[in-house]
Amino acid sequence: MNNILNQRSVFAKSPFSYMLSFVSAIDFKIIKKMKEPKALGRAGVLKTAHGKIQTPAFVAVGTKATIKSLTPEQVKDLGVEVILANTYHLHLQPGEDRIACAGGLNKIMGWNGPTMTDSGGFQVFSLGAAFGKNITKITKNHAEEILLEDFTETTRKNRGPIVENFKPAKVKEDGVYFRSHIDGSAHYFSPEKSIEIQNKIGADIIFAFDECTSPNESIHYQRESLDRTHRWAKKSLKYHRAQPISKKQAIFGIVQGGRHEELRKKSAEVISKMDFDGFGIGGSFQKVDMSNAVRWVNEILPEEKPRHLLGIGEPEDLFMAVENGCDLFDCVAPTRIARTGQVYTSSGKINLNNSAFQEDLSPIEKTCGCYTCKKYTRAYLAHLFRADEILAATLASIHNLYFIVNLVKKMRRAILNNTFSKLKKEFLKKYN
Repeated sequence: MNNILNQRSVFAKSPFSYMLSFVSAIDFKIIKKMKEPKALGRAGVLKTAHGKIQTPAFVAVGTKATIKSLTPEQVKDLGVEVILANTYHLHLQPGEDRIACAGGLNKIMGWNGPTMTDSGGFQVFSLGAAFGKNITKITKNHAEEILLEDFTETTRKNRGPIVENFKPAKVKEDGVYFRSHIDGSAHYFSPEKSIEIQNKIGADIIFAFDECTSPNESIHYQRESLDRTHRWAKKSLKYHRAQPISKKQAIFGIVQGGRHEELRKKSAEVISKMDFDGFGIGGSFQKVDMSNAVRWVNEILPEEKPRHLLGIGEPEDLFMAVENGCDLFDCVAPTRIARTGQVYTSSGKINLNNSAFQEDLSPIEKTCGCYTCKKYTRAYLAHLFRADEILAATLASIHNLYFIVNLVKKMRRAILNNTFSKLKKEFLKKYN
């Protein structure tokens, strides 16, 4: 771990700076940097209270303290080193106090490796500006819109009585008020509340509370939201550092700013002056802007601290993220699409629900080393999906997680061997 530093406050000129010397709960070392011109990528080792993470690494998403349809033992066998759980969902079910009484996140889910929790900030977006508008993490729409105030819910099928004209989430200066998607009950997240919940859940790495905005929001609202996120970051950090658990639980600050270069750079500068253990790059993106946004941020953030790109996981996006200096990335995509019958191959995604696979006796991927490909055929999986068997989701998820996790491991080896550009070119040429 890092050497013990003198306990003194050092305030920078920025009114948002909160810099306090401390003993970090994690240790990050860069082993090798990319040799390619202008590349920011690096291979490293991140030590946490529950073990090491060889970076760059894909973080499997276990939203409710579980990777859907898989056991922790299966997840470990796939090469997964770290799991991220969702603060908002765990707060609603089973509740942070129950998790704490059970011994914390690792204990309750039977996972002995590193863990992370997000802040609940993305739910501010999905239940707020994006609610009912089919706006996701990545959008192709370039039009600027005023989104925040224009949404209502009139029906919630199978989730209790009809509720007229209530907003699932509403942003205020001091936090976010929202209603549970389960039963409509009212809840409130402030920066301090988000950190309190994450402290009780007990993951190795947590995130400061932030507001994730739509990339289509007006520049005026983006500026307003960014300043609020910076104030929330300062409050999150101050609250966390005052808790005993901060000695073994790291906290990452989140950079926002949408698709605007000015705001992204401003956010990176402000957040980097706060003494976070590492940094997350948040927000929703337009596909064409994502590479630039990541580079703008990582050219400013301190090189010696880890960087996590939140909610990104498609193969082509992972190559971009690694090349532009990200060390960690999480995404629900591998298991989410697996449950619908979509699986990754080196030649692109295929859908096992297509009739062409009903008599295909080859594995999903002949060169794949996962359990599913070693034992089962496309035809068998096609049958399972058509028969609505639970095993279909399990076998497809095993393959997809193995594919993505080990693709990032290949990227790490390529950095160490100075062959990243070759790997990227060969993979994307065939995949696309």
